[in-house]
Order: sequence, then C-alpha cells, then structure tokens
Amino acid sequence: MRFAPEYVTHVLTDNFEDAKTFLLAPLMSIHYAHLVMLTERGILSRADARVLRTALDGISAEAVRQMPFDGTYEDLFFYLEHLIAESAGEQTAGRLHTARSRNDIAMTTYRMWQRNSIATLAQGTLALRAALLGLAAQHTATIYAAHTHTQPAQVSTVAHYLLSIVEQLERDGKRLESAYRSTNVNPLGACAITGTGFPIDRFRTSELLGFDGPTGNTYGSIATVDYLLEGVSATAIAVLGLGRVVQDLLLWGTMEFGYLRLSEGFVQSSSIMPQKRNPVALEHARGIGSQAVGQAQAIITAVHNTPFGDINDTEDDLQPLIASMYRDATRMVSIVAAALKDAQFNVARMEALAGEGGTTITELADTLARDHDLPFGTAHKIAGQVIRGKNDQPSARMSDLLTAASREVLGAPLAYDDAALDRVLSPRHFVEIRTTHGGPSPERTSEAIAASRTLLAADDAWWKERRDALGTAATRLVNEGARL
Repeated sequence: MRFAPEYVTHVLTDNFEDAKTFLLAPLMSIHYAHLVMLTERGILSRADARVLRTALDGISAEAVRQMPFDGTYEDLFFYLEHLIAESAGEQTAGRLHTARSRNDIAMTTYRMWQRNSIATLAQGTLALRAALLGLAAQHTATIYAAHTHTQPAQVSTVAHYLLSIVEQLERDGKRLESAYRSTNVNPLGACAITGTGFPIDRFRTSELLGFDGPTGNTYGSIATVDYLLEGVSATAIAVLGLGRVVQDLLLWGTMEFGYLRLSEGFVQSSSIMPQKRNPVALEHARGIGSQAVGQAQAIITAVHNTPFGDINDTEDDLQPLIASMYRDATRMVSIVAAALKDAQFNVARMEALAGEGGTTITELADTLARDHDLPFGTAHKIAGQVIRGKNDQPSARMSDLLTAASREVLGAPLAYDDAALDRVLSPRHFVEIRTTHGGPSPERTSEAIAASRTLLAADDAWWKERRDALGTAATRLVNEGARL
C-alpha cells in the first residue's frame, strides 16, 4: 500500500518516529510474550516458534530506530511484521498474529510505557519528600509568620510548613500508586474488541509482561482510557500542588523577604548586574510545571467527546503529549527536590519578623477565654480592640490597652501586667502551646516527621517491589523465549 504524500508528511512520519521512541521496546516484548504463550498452549508448533524466535532475535532495535519512514508500511507494527516475514517467511510469520490485533497490541504498549512514566514520577516525589523531611528536621524550632490571604496571619514553624507539603506529596503518592495499579493490567488477548476463539492464556502473557493480571471486558480493554486519565489527573494534581509551593519559595527568596537562600548551583547572576542571585532553578521548575499542567489539560481535551471504542484520537497521536507531560512533571519535581536539599533558611530574620503584624493576638483571645471563662467571641472582640489600639498608638503599653478594651466590652477591666502579656504574646509561646494533633509545636512536628519517614520508607519499598517485579518479568520473558 502506498499512502498520499500529505498523509505521510503530516501524520504517518511523525507517528512512526514517535513509536520508535516510546513503543518499540514494549512492542518487541509483546511479540516474545505472545510467541511463548501460543507455543505453550499448543496453538503454535515448537518448530515454527523457533523460527519466529530467531526472526525476533535478529531484529536490531538500533537499526529500527535509524530507519527513516518512507510510506511503504503504515506504522511501526507493520514494519516489524515485514522484518519478521523477511526472516521467517510469510506463512510462518503470519502465525504469530494468531489471536491478537493491532488494537490490543497498541493498548498494551501504551500501558507498558505509561506505567514506567508513572513510576519515574513517583520516584521523583519520593526524593522530594526525603529532601523536605531533612529540612523539616533541622527547623522544628524555626518560627516565622505564616500568611493567609497574602498577609501575616499566625506564627508557625518552618517544619510545620514543610510537613504540610510532605503530606500533600504523600497523597500525591497514593494517587500515583492508584494510577499505576489501574494502568498495570494487560489488554493483550482482547484482540479487536471481542477476544478470540483460540484457547489463549491471558494470565500467562500478563505474567511475562510484568502486569498484575489481564483486563476484564474485552470491549472495554480496547475502548476505555480512564486508566490514562487517572494517571494524567494524578500528575496534574501533583504539579499544581507543588507549583503553589514554588510560588511561596520564590517569594521567600526575594531580598525583601530574605527567608530562603538557594545554594550556588541553583542560582544565576546577571550579565550587567553582578550583585544578582536569581533563583532560576525554581523559576524553571515553575515554568516546566506549567507546561505539564497545560499538557494534561490538552490530553483531557483530546479525549473529550471521542467515541467509546478504538479511535485514533486516544491512541498514537496522543502518546507524545502524554510522554511530554510525564517528562515535564518529573523534571519539575526533581529540580525542586535538588534545589531544596541544600537550601538555607535565615532563621534569625524569620524569628525577628515572626511577631510583627499582630500574628500572636489570637493567643491573647484564647488566654482570656481560658482564664476567665469568656465566650471566644467576646475574647476575640477584646483582643481585636487591643491590636487596633496598638496599631493606632504604637508606644502604648499592652496592659493599658487591655484594661481599656476589657472595660469597654465587659464593663470591668481584666488586669494583666506587661510581663505576663509579653509571655502570652511571645511568638515562641504561640507555637509551643499549640500541641493539637497536626499542630506546629516542636513536639508535634517531631512526631509527624518520624511518621512521615516511616511512610516514606514503606512507599519507597512498594515502588521498589514494582520495579523489581518488572525486572523479574523481563528476565523471565528472555528465559522463556530462549527455551522455545
């Protein structure tokens, strides 16, 4: 078959090149696994199996990758089929295609390389969690003013802030784990859409290809892309969450804030301004992450309103975009992890600014409520008048402001001396008294760090098991093929 030059130029050439990059290795593994299964099931004779194995062994992946597309064969699958036929002969080569279709083969190749992409991204999130936990352990007592609505709000600790990111990444890890599980099931054997009358063993090919098992309904095996969208969604959520953190870090790195300093390997100077330490690594992370989010949205848009079945919109044309999304998401996560590993926080400056802007006034309200059995709303009103008075009269004593405010609200003064109020309004006291589960006190954050390290070890072990399982399956496939 010869194709129109426009079709070759604008579609088939790109698809052929993309398939060589992403799908060649999975496709070759599928050929071997299907060959082993057909032989074990007695569908293929051992004599033919050996001829086909020799043909497969003779295909050079490097030579295939160097092969330019000339329009003679529609796609990579048909080009490999041509190479097999050249070695094994048309009749024998044709037997390898028993009980399968390009449909189930393509769906299987997509899942095989996408599971690797999910695992690679997950590994990046594990490295970032490790870096953040290392920093958190150094800063359980480092206080600073946390913001809400971009304004100083309450005093917290750097460890408390970092642990909030760690917990978000832990949830990202579970979403990626779920996406991996959904992806790592095997469509091979679903054929075009209805399976086959041949006595194939889909569980055997699943084992040989490192899948957890076969997909179920054969129509759905070809038609559904929810597994793909699950991975895309998990990736987008992870990148969006981390992007918000990067915004904070870039703000903290400004001269005006002066909270964060990246090591020399992650900053650049200026061609004209020698004083500059531009935090370019984090800027690149933000930009690359935005690209990943855009790619995720494009993938969802491409899939939206497509027919529920075998359709090109969700297949070869989409794979490069999926690959770019996973690649950019992994790049972002990896850059942030590397940049933060040796980052330095300006502990003295953060503490010096921690109490500015009334960030501890909530504790005055809490103290009044506890000490005098006041409704919190009433205590809040008194504390609010105190802080407004302090803003209007910076030189006024807090004890005088409290006396005046409590007299106005309650009709009688509440007396605290300045030393007692200094203790109540101390930023460090504010943190240390907040021992609620998940709170910022060093006691709570130290416990949280330990728990997160335990979870990190468990998650790392889970992903290692997945990588080891794929490696074991690949070895098994080679050995089973050699035994034919």
